[in-house]
Amino acid sequence: MTQLVIGVKAPNFSLLAQDGKKYSLKDFKGKKIVLYFYPKDDTSGCTKEACSFRDNLSAIKKKGAIVLGVSPDAVKSHEKFSTKYDLNFSILSDESKIMLTEYGVWQEKSMYGRKYMGVVRTTFIIDEKGKITHVFSKVKVDGHTEEILTALSE
Repeated sequence: MTQLVIGVKAPNFSLLAQDGKKYSLKDFKGKKIVLYFYPKDDTSGCTKEACSFRDNLSAIKKKGAIVLGVSPDAVKSHEKFSTKYDLNFSILSDESKIMLTEYGVWQEKSMYGRKYMGVVRTTFIIDEKGKITHVFSKVKVDGHTEEILTALSE
């Protein structure tokens, strides 16, 4: 399993978002990216995290960054999730799990003694040149957006 670290070039991607448009890393050259991976649309933790990014997007933009969410859910699911919570940023669909694997967030998890593959909630900050500047692993949703804003100020 790949473990991306600070200072390495972020792997490229090309995925569809909830608006049906395809986005690639190179589309954001010259901008900082807050790239967050989450397990599933419309679940309690993932909804809370998305809404926190939504509510703080203007502060994030003031720091010169954009937000992109990624999960293995289908584009249709993202569309419903985005509409329901009035999300103001793109969420990308990685049903193939290629990007999830390349970023090292598709991992074995366990719940109630059962092992399964899933997304480990992780956020990367990528600089204007496409290099990773921050990695937040096993993110706790409460207070995470504040951590991101602090990191963007560094």
